[in-house]
Amino acid sequence: MEEVAVIIVGAGPSGIATSACLNRLEIPNIVLEREGCCGSLWKKRAYDRLTLHIPKQYCELPYMSYPSNAPTFVPRNGFIAYLDEYLSHFGVTPRFNRSVGLAFSVGLAFYDVDAGKWRLEVTNVCSHVKEVYVAQFLVVATGENAEGVIPDIPGLGGFAGEYMHASQFSNGRKYRGKDVLVGCGNSGMEISYDLCQSNARTSIVNRSPVHVVTKEMVSLAMFLLKFLSVTSVDKILAKLCKLRFDDLSEYGIQRPKEGPFYLKTTQGRSPTIDVGCVDRIKQGKIKGGEELFDDNGFPKQELVNKWKGSNGLYCVGFARNGLLAISSDAKNVSQDISNLSKAGKGGKIANGGKSPMTKEPPPLELKIESELPQNAKPLMDCEAAQILQGIQDQMVLLSQDPTIKLPV
Repeated sequence: MEEVAVIIVGAGPSGIATSACLNRLEIPNIVLEREGCCGSLWKKRAYDRLTLHIPKQYCELPYMSYPSNAPTFVPRNGFIAYLDEYLSHFGVTPRFNRSVGLAFSVGLAFYDVDAGKWRLEVTNVCSHVKEVYVAQFLVVATGENAEGVIPDIPGLGGFAGEYMHASQFSNGRKYRGKDVLVGCGNSGMEISYDLCQSNARTSIVNRSPVHVVTKEMVSLAMFLLKFLSVTSVDKILAKLCKLRFDDLSEYGIQRPKEGPFYLKTTQGRSPTIDVGCVDRIKQGKIKGGEELFDDNGFPKQELVNKWKGSNGLYCVGFARNGLLAISSDAKNVSQDISNLSKAGKGGKIANGGKSPMTKEPPPLELKIESELPQNAKPLMDCEAAQILQGIQDQMVLLSQDPTIKLPV
């Protein structure tokens, strides 16, 4: 049995960010991860062309920025390099290949009321040895996308072809010349575009209304949200979407009545980022399926937006608001644990002789290869200039579409 102040379950961005914050506060912690690496979703279960869909300044983990040479929308390999450097810089040392039972009802992880501590039974999947950990605080950081879910579709069991979750897809090369049906979401749109580029006969189907936007629109919206209400920003986005995409209902894509950022903040539903898929749909290169709505046109799953539970239980990475929320949650959880410890509510926490990490880390010199063209414009330092450039780029794209008439 091993006892420590804080146990963190999960070594994705949420878990390593929380550990880094606790290390800075000299609070001993152990990170347990069932896979053999950190960030396994990005390293093992992400398609090749994946990039961050929002600008890098909104995707930073606590206390470390991306290197200056990183593109605005960091590609998969760049984000993996950032995670590895973050892990090393803050001395986060996860214990890999640990399967943690979080089924509280069957006693694999439970709170001992008498001792005032959490007890976890863990299996080392390599040695098959059972391990027991005891902690004052338990942070669940397995993430909202830890498990790929394939819905129960009537007839799927008797389907003679191949079917898979998006996390199993790498690229479209093996599907050249084949008929492929894809669900409509952020991953679905990108996968459909990739399949189309690989000359697969691609169709998409969506079960509920969805907002389709561009990365540049999201960049502009996130900047404007610093100064304007969600309602005002959604109205601006609606105008831009109308100009860029026109009415997509004839292609089976309906827009929700509520705005994209309203849905994001209230239900955790992200708008779909178009990477070129919509133009392929309009050209008939990707077939749009009939929309399949539920009774209300929305998922029924409730938004998980609270990071603190009772008896020293916390969660990080479940706010359904991306890396921006992960950074905020990690700071909040680590600071709350520190405050409780100082107040004597969590017992005395020893720092094990470690020196505090109070200094800000130096700028990263890590080089991230961009997937942008070699003649792409260099990143602008001024945030306002970036937004203006983004608007200009959108107007150029719109002006190239002969079906759109822009005001003079």
